[in-house]
Amino acid sequence: MLAAMTTLTEEARGEAPGRGRLTGRRVLVVGGGQFDHGLEDPPIGNGRAMSVLFAREGASVVVADIHTASAEATAALIGGETTIITADASTEEGVTAMFEQAGAVDGVVLNVGIGAGFALRGTSVEDWDRVMAVNLRSAFLGCKLGLAAMRERGGAIVMIGSVAAREVMPWPAYSTSKVALEALCRQASVEGAPGVRVNVLHPGLIDTPLGRMASSVSSRREQVRIPAGRQGTAWEVAYAALFLLSGEASYVTGQCLLVDGGLTTGPRA
Repeated sequence: MLAAMTTLTEEARGEAPGRGRLTGRRVLVVGGGQFDHGLEDPPIGNGRAMSVLFAREGASVVVADIHTASAEATAALIGGETTIITADASTEEGVTAMFEQAGAVDGVVLNVGIGAGFALRGTSVEDWDRVMAVNLRSAFLGCKLGLAAMRERGGAIVMIGSVAAREVMPWPAYSTSKVALEALCRQASVEGAPGVRVNVLHPGLIDTPLGRMASSVSSRREQVRIPAGRQGTAWEVAYAALFLLSGEASYVTGQCLLVDGGLTTGPRA
């Protein structure tokens, strides 16, 4: 459902030149690697696209991921002196170590998420607790420590959610964790004001390795009617995150930005 790459804008293809929108800033991307799910020719994922784009726009990027090799692959695409951190974002020890190693930062992107279980009847307590630990506890810890780290110098936090926060989907633990980010965002934006802005970015159906894996599990994903006429690219998610981190969004905080091609507002018939 993704349009031919030649019909997309330079930004959507990830080919637009940098414009210096993050010059002089240091940004920590939690979940900056990606898992290719066995695909032979995987598209770029959200975390990797954001890391590469932020560097292109002048930022010093810190790539954090639970998989060292994945973080290293992202760093190789960036080039230069990119800091790599291996840590488990679902644990307090992991997030604490992450911020200690990252040093002084001006921006934090929390791009972590897993799914488990199917419908309420097929979701175990273990499924629920694991999803909440990875998807929600990591965001809580990222906001808590991110606010503390940037309180004096100012900055911005962007949490990556999902349109699952606004739609009924058969993964209740995942959807609940993503909608909870909105409440966390409001709280963190108030506590961070005026120096640290906090927002949530909800991507829709995006052509990433995870998206393709989901489509292989359920063919219905490819049949969803999207007003934009296609799935999005990870670069389009990255540009939305770039806006929220940049000075262009200096008066935007406590908000949820949907990047879904109109999926959540368009007609389904």
